[in-house]
Amino acid sequence: TELPPPGPWTVDPAHSSVAAVAQHLGISSVHGRFTHFSGAIEIAPDDVTKSRVEAVIRADSIDTGNGMRDGHLKSPDFLDVEKHPEITYRSTGVTAAAGSDRWTVHGELGMHGVVRPVDLDLAYLGTGADPWGGTRAAFRATAELHRDDFAMSYNQVVQAGIAAIGTTLKVELDIQAVQGESLPQG
Repeated sequence: TELPPPGPWTVDPAHSSVAAVAQHLGISSVHGRFTHFSGAIEIAPDDVTKSRVEAVIRADSIDTGNGMRDGHLKSPDFLDVEKHPEITYRSTGVTAAAGSDRWTVHGELGMHGVVRPVDLDLAYLGTGADPWGGTRAAFRATAELHRDDFAMSYNQVVQAGIAAIGTTLKVELDIQAVQGESLPQG
């Protein structure tokens, strides 16, 4: 099983994305992303299963491409960014999954004042040099969240009993991390 070299890694927000997809009217998807976040990864030297991940997302940085919808998502019906300005994730363990580059990151997600266990399905995409003299590692992770688990049960039923907004969210993370505790300039 493979992970990047041991030590600290810093998530590079300029080359990473934190996105979510929700069903709309049962027939299409609405895509959103968070534009302000930070994260740190610690690859354990002797036992990679003891590696750690921490991330903080600014809840008010949600962007779905529609100002009215974004305003509603920031309201108490959903993220309630006034009371809960941060979404946090802290890993509690890492286990190998099928395939040498696949892992499950176990952790706790704090959102909307609720903390719940959430597993990330992680693919390690490789490590390489960057143009600024640093070393970068790339990861892709996905998870499925249930809005009700985080006290976000607002919905509107439209014709034929179809919910306007799906109850699950698919979270998609594309992460580049730079080796070390801070990002190089560039």
